[in-house]
Amino acid sequence: MSLLSIIVPCYNEEQAVPFFYDEVKKVTESMKASDKNLETELVFIDDGSADETLSVIRGLREKDGSVHFVSFSRNFGKEAAIYAGLEHSRGDYTVIMDADLQDPPALLPEMYRAVTEEGYDSAATRRVTRKGEPVIRSFFARRFYRLINKLSKTEIVDGARDYRIMSRKMVDAILSMKEVNRFTKGIYGWVGFKTRWFEYENIERVAGETKWSFWKLLLYSIEGIVAFSTTPLAFAAMLGLLFTLIAFVLIIFIVIRTLVFGDPTSGWPSMVCIFVFIGGIQLFCMGVIGEYLAKAYMETKKRPIYISKEEE
Repeated sequence: MSLLSIIVPCYNEEQAVPFFYDEVKKVTESMKASDKNLETELVFIDDGSADETLSVIRGLREKDGSVHFVSFSRNFGKEAAIYAGLEHSRGDYTVIMDADLQDPPALLPEMYRAVTEEGYDSAATRRVTRKGEPVIRSFFARRFYRLINKLSKTEIVDGARDYRIMSRKMVDAILSMKEVNRFTKGIYGWVGFKTRWFEYENIERVAGETKWSFWKLLLYSIEGIVAFSTTPLAFAAMLGLLFTLIAFVLIIFIVIRTLVFGDPTSGWPSMVCIFVFIGGIQLFCMGVIGEYLAKAYMETKKRPIYISKEEE
């Protein structure tokens, strides 16, 4: 028998979970009908939801023995939920899906065939459109993918979703990375493995509201850049070197001007502007260094990625 584990991170998704369960069960039942050796399990990860998400999942567990769940002691974030799901999956193959049905279950049979019959270790998905998203959010998302692929040696595909199916070998490789500051899209690329990509157009949520505000996405993008590139540190160092050279040239210029023309007092407003500008650059560079130090500090604490209060 071959077991397919379906990992579902949930945060305040009480409205969406029933729709998700019904749609996924239709697809998995048809898959099992065509493959008698296939078994499936659903592993819901309740990421400290403040609504009745856990109660809904418990109800599904009571009527369906293939449903399992892990409930966090508080909200640890989607990255921790994904890690917990992978850690609790028992399948030969594992797929990660969002509960809001923006990850179309209809693609699952074809993705499953890619890893079982076509020799791929992973089958991943990406959105080719961002229809329905705010224009500003879509614009900055595209800029982020361009920026991080220039800064990092790890390829991160534009529009990539967390929706992907992986072999047990790839899952184990991801679980071997114990870092607390996780950026899963980068981790997928870093561990490698042969991946087939499936494209689809953006799909609206079936229910509920997105938990990703512009500010949260901005912070998440910074996490990704810091986690998979040291280029900002090199940039800060080069910026410091550049302004040191400029300052050296200006000192020589001022000395020569003073010797030739005396010591005029005019020009102090421009000097103040220069001081403020250079001070801003220094603070920016210190902020870049501080961001890396903060991540290193959090890693040295060796705190658990998540804490589970209930599992079944």
